[in-house]
Amino acid sequence: MKTPILLTMALLASSAFAESGPAEEVQAAAKKLAEATNYSWTTTTKMPEESRFRPGPVEGKTAKEGFTLITMTNGDRKTEAVLKDGKYVLKTEAGWQTSEEMRAARESGGGGGGAGGGRGGFGGGRMFQNFKAPAVQAGELAGKVKELKKDGDTLSGDLTDAAVKEMLTMGGRRRDGSEAPSPTDAKGSVKFWIKDGVLTKYETQVSGKISFNDNEINLDRTTTTEFKDVGSSTVEAPEDAKKKIESAPAPAPRN
Repeated sequence: MKTPILLTMALLASSAFAESGPAEEVQAAAKKLAEATNYSWTTTTKMPEESRFRPGPVEGKTAKEGFTLITMTNGDRKTEAVLKDGKYVLKTEAGWQTSEEMRAARESGGGGGGAGGGRGGFGGGRMFQNFKAPAVQAGELAGKVKELKKDGDTLSGDLTDAAVKEMLTMGGRRRDGSEAPSPTDAKGSVKFWIKDGVLTKYETQVSGKISFNDNEINLDRTTTTEFKDVGSSTVEAPEDAKKKIESAPAPAPRN
């Protein structure tokens, strides 16, 4: 009786091993990073010299079940944000403000209170409404690759057409909620770096053409996110920002 049982267990184990592939390895590495007490990251974006919009570096740090701090620098303009549980506040000339406070300031002619609230910033923080920590984003990206190939501690592959479209059109929709035009000549790839079972870096490259106001725009963007200080990052949100977030209403469910 023991032989059939042992054989069955061996078959189940081999089956589970066979189902585990490169994508699962990346997802496991991203999950291990996400479950760390804390970590920091830096995201940089490279675009062609002729691009009108060239985003600056993004520095961030996050604590498990705690706050996330993000700073973006673009020239001499700096935007700071504090997030937790789907809520966020931005640092403005009027102090830390919620999206509702910035909206009220704009409607009253106040311009949103400064960095992040007015034109040229984050448009009232729209980018933070659907924010996902980089470790979570990486895990999701691993499931949007046609085929991942492993070479030492790196894994890379071409992104699916749907993933490329989403990245080129910044979510696949216009500001009014309508469907964004599909890009042409679209292509994209992603590469992951893993060390000791933990994700240390990932990079995406997407390119294509988008029609905007009857003009064809060429897009070519390489975005690199590197992780550091895993388990040793100090994540301390300013007291004023913490109070704002704690008193802010819970965010509406996402569609």
